[in-house]
Amino acid sequence: MPIYLIRNFKYIKFVGGHNAEYFRNRKGYFSLNVQVVGDASLRVLDIVVRWPGSTHDQTIFNNSRIHARLENGEFNNSIILGDSGYAIQKYLITPLLHPNNDAEQLFNEAQIRTRNPIERLFGVLKRRFPILSIGIRIKLQTAQQIIIACATLHNLARARNEGEPLVDPDVIVPVIDDQPQNHVEAENRNFYRQ
Repeated sequence: MPIYLIRNFKYIKFVGGHNAEYFRNRKGYFSLNVQVVGDASLRVLDIVVRWPGSTHDQTIFNNSRIHARLENGEFNNSIILGDSGYAIQKYLITPLLHPNNDAEQLFNEAQIRTRNPIERLFGVLKRRFPILSIGIRIKLQTAQQIIIACATLHNLARARNEGEPLVDPDVIVPVIDDQPQNHVEAENRNFYRQ
């Protein structure tokens, strides 16, 4: 059973412009909310680069092509591991918000460990293309094209066994907490697990 990993990031910064407030995320800065589906080999399998930073991760997923394909059964028994920004679905497994016993706690720990490659993928992307970390201050359409180009070039580097880029001490990469809050109600999520 193939396991894929999903995560959103919001560290592409923008300034002002028409409809700017749609792009203001919960941290208070302007951004895109980019959804990436990856695999354990750190490849980008699907990317959605069109939603404002204020958009909830679940909304992006629900309106994505990968969601429609999963709903139509195109991936058979594949599953996606997501974080707490998503609601559980038959093909999308997320951590329990409030584990009640040791088994549920172990489930959460295993789910988070298994999701680790998507976190590594984001780290590799940021090191390979520092513009993704320091912010893109250009027209929205150009920024979207740059993000897709970075993902494509990253996959090409992986296919050619380029390895992971080293940390460049001359490049200062800001640390931005873009982890989702627990937006999905625990009762609804835990109901689906029963």
